[in-house]
Parts: sequence; structure tokens; C-alpha cells
Amino acid sequence: MDRKRRYEELLNNMNQYNSGSKGITRVAFTNEEQACSHAFMRLCKNEGLEIRMDYAGNIIAKREGKHKKLPPVVIGSHLDTVYQGGKYDGVVGVTAGLEVIKRLNEQKIETDHPIEIISFACEESSRFGVSTVGSKAMAGTLQKEKYQQLKDKDGIAFEKALSLCALRFDQLDLASRSQERFKAFFELHIEQGPILINNNKKIGIVTGIAAPVRLIIEVKGAASHSGTTPMNMRKDALLGASEIALALEAAAKQEQHHGTVATIGVLSIPMGAMNVVPGIVEMKVDIRSTSIVSRNKVLDALSKKLDDVKERRGLEIISQEISKEDPVHLSEELSLQVEKICQDKSLPYQWMQSGAGHDAMNMTSLGPVSLIFIPSLNGISHHPDEHTDLDDILTGIDVLEAVVLQQAVDLSS
Repeated sequence: MDRKRRYEELLNNMNQYNSGSKGITRVAFTNEEQACSHAFMRLCKNEGLEIRMDYAGNIIAKREGKHKKLPPVVIGSHLDTVYQGGKYDGVVGVTAGLEVIKRLNEQKIETDHPIEIISFACEESSRFGVSTVGSKAMAGTLQKEKYQQLKDKDGIAFEKALSLCALRFDQLDLASRSQERFKAFFELHIEQGPILINNNKKIGIVTGIAAPVRLIIEVKGAASHSGTTPMNMRKDALLGASEIALALEAAAKQEQHHGTVATIGVLSIPMGAMNVVPGIVEMKVDIRSTSIVSRNKVLDALSKKLDDVKERRGLEIISQEISKEDPVHLSEELSLQVEKICQDKSLPYQWMQSGAGHDAMNMTSLGPVSLIFIPSLNGISHHPDEHTDLDDILTGIDVLEAVVLQQAVDLSS
């Protein structure tokens, strides 16, 4: 079987684990995600890798090197998806790691350093509003006290979701590898944007990753009959939330020259009905930028608007910050190695930043990190129409294989 067909079968194998009829739904800590994870573990075992799942649900598959005590070269990404997502986000990076191992095995190449593939748990924020949980736990930076009371759209608590996967909330800290050091960490990922496609580039060399602040805002007014409550006597939580949403958009547009963006991805009205003035609205807010100063300006504008709406409309507004991360700068040395490989292979490439967060950003405390992008058709991601050409994925794997070998083989020995 040729490499292209082999990889296509591998990708399709992973994407058969799907709970939805539209796109791919393989949400963190669900039966589908766990089944996919265990299937991946079996495939890794078939390649002779040592397999373990840590206390956060991360899968770690290790190919030993000549020298077991040398720090590992690591390839990582995630298998979970958003609701009704695409077939490529995350899963390409994990399967690319396995394809690299398959190539090394078929060529009988023994590396000096061990090589690990990591499939990180709960990278996507779609279920609980918090992202990159597994990689934070591995880096030893997980602030788990913020997570315990979080619930998904079905009312299932984060702690309960873990227990259903035979994981314990009180043991998440045991996943930390903060006392270890990686030789290098690589993540191959679809761009999720239009830059590479628009510029006819095959590889994106990422220099930095924007970091989000995520908030849950609860707006409380007074539920009342829509037909009997005069307009001037209403405490309409939805109208207050609408003002907040528009003000957030305006604040982000003021900072768009920094690449700063803001999104209200969830807005819910508990017990809402057509003939009831909304009494409670919950909003989930995502603000991100590679500039902390710019991001803070948007946060400040949001805070002022909350105070304004609260005062004018007589509403109660509670804002809870559930995560806050700093922008991350990636390894220049590894980026230059990737650039040289692209030049040697005559591949058009581009230096760029990532507006989306990735597990790679949490690995910078464990060693040098490189994030490599491949094109996304029309820049679409987190959507059933997400698409990356198979040939573009294989090109990315070629680059990944080359740079992993450079790091895993000790030329001085």
C-alpha cells in the first residue's frame, strides 16, 4: 500500500468515531472521543510503541531510541472536536505523528532520542468553555479549581465527565511533567484560516500564538409576561446582553490592527419562551490577541459596558473569568530548521502567527516548540466544510518527518 492510501485510511479510521450526522462531533470525554482514543492506542501498539494514558486522559505513545535517558522528541495534537466540526482539525496532527513512526519503522531507522506521540485530552473549549486542558495538565499549569463547577450544555459537570472516563478530578495534577524536559515539540495543524491558500503557500511556519481570555457573563433581570409588562417597566436581560455584545464587537474593531478578536460564542436564555421577557441570559465570551495590551483594552471596554448596562437597566451582572493565558512565542531555532527543509524541498512557505490556540503553546515550558501549518480550503474550520487536500497533508508530514529526524538523531555521537 502506498503512503497516500495508507494515510487516508488512517485518517478515515479515526473519523469513523462520530456522534453526529453533520460534520464530525467527537467531543472531549464522551464515548466517541474515548473510543477514538483507544483505537489510536491500538494502532500505536501495532507499531511497537509503548502506550499509556495519564491522569488527565492524555495518550502518550513512545518509540524508544538508542539512549533511553535522552529527552524525547515529541509530536502532539488532539483527537477531540467541536460540535459539528471538520475532519482535519487536531486529528491531522495526531495521525501525522503515527505516519512518521510508520515511515521510520518501514525504513528501519533507529533514532538516538526517544520519539513520543501525544494525543492531548480536551483541546477544544466547546464542551466546558475551557481549552487545552490536557496539555495544561501536562505542563503543570492547570488551575483546576476554576473547572470543578463547569457544566456542559446538558448539565454534566466537568468532574462527572472525567469520572465517566475512569479519571479523577483530584488526580489531574499527577499528569504534570513539569520536572521533565523535551528535546523538541512539534505540532502539525491545519491553518484554520485563509492566508496560506490566498498566498499559494504550502507550509506556514508559526512564530507566535495568540492567547484567549474566556469569561462567563450572567445577566439577571426579571422574567415577566410579554403582554402585560409595559416597556418602561421591564428588566429585560436579553436586551442588556445585546448591548454588551455590540459593545464588545466595537471594542474589538478598535483593536483589529493588532489582530485582536472577540466573540460571544454562546448566548442562552434558561426557561426562555416567546411570551416571557427574558429574566436571565448567559453569555460565553472569548477575547484573544498576540498583544496583551490590546487584549486588555478590549477587556477594559467590556468591563465599563457591564457597569453601564447594570446601572441604566437595573440589571444584576456577574462576570466570571474561567481562563486567561499569555501569548506565546515559539522556538526561532526550530523555525529556522523548518524553513531550511522547505527550501531544500522547494516548498513555498510563509512565516506567520496563529490566532487560534493550540496545545503547542502549553509545551513551551517543557522545551523548544515548533508549530507547522498546512493550508485550509477557503480558511474554513470548526465546520463540516473544513477541508485540507490530502497531498497538502502529506507535504506537511514530509516536513515533519525531516525535522523530527534532525532532532532525534544525535549527529555528534
